[in-house]
Amino acid sequence: MTSTSTPPGLARFNALDQDAALAALLEACASTAWARRLLAARPYATTEDLFTASDAAMAELTAGDLEEAMAGHPPIGRPKPGDPTSAREQRGMAGASDELKSEMLELNLAYQEKFGHVFLICATGRTGEQMRDALKERIGNAPEQEREIVRAELGKINRIRLTRLVEEDAPV
Repeated sequence: MTSTSTPPGLARFNALDQDAALAALLEACASTAWARRLLAARPYATTEDLFTASDAAMAELTAGDLEEAMAGHPPIGRPKPGDPTSAREQRGMAGASDELKSEMLELNLAYQEKFGHVFLICATGRTGEQMRDALKERIGNAPEQEREIVRAELGKINRIRLTRLVEEDAPV
C-alpha cells in the first residue's frame, strides 16, 4: 500500500500564505495568469497534481500571457547576472567557445527580430551546440507554430522549476 501523505516540500508549499506562494510561483514562471491558476488550485496532494495543474494552466495562456512568461527568461547564452536559476539552466552554454557564443548572439537577435521575443528552450541538460541547432531549426517556423513550441518548452521549464520548489530541502 502506498502512503497517501503529501510530500514534505509540497506540504510546505501548500502551507505558504497567498503572497509567499504567489511570489514562489512567479519565480518559477513570470506569467501572472499561470501563477494565479496554480495558487487557486492549492492544496495539492501530490507533485503530479501540481504538474497537471501547471500543464492545464499553460494550455490556457493567451498570447499576452505567454509574452509575460517569456519576458522572465534571459536570452540563451546570457543568463541574468546573479540569477542562479538561469545560470544553472543554461549551464550547457557556460563552456561554449567564443565562436559559438557569438553565433548564438546573432541567431538570438535574428529570432527576436522575427518573433518579437527571446528564443525559449528548456535548456536543462542541453549542450550549447544542441541549443544552437534547435534555434537554427526553429527560426524557420511560422509564428503560430513557434508559439505552440514555446508553450511546450515553457511547460517543461515550469515542471523543472516546480520540482525544485517542492523538493523537501528547498528553501522557499
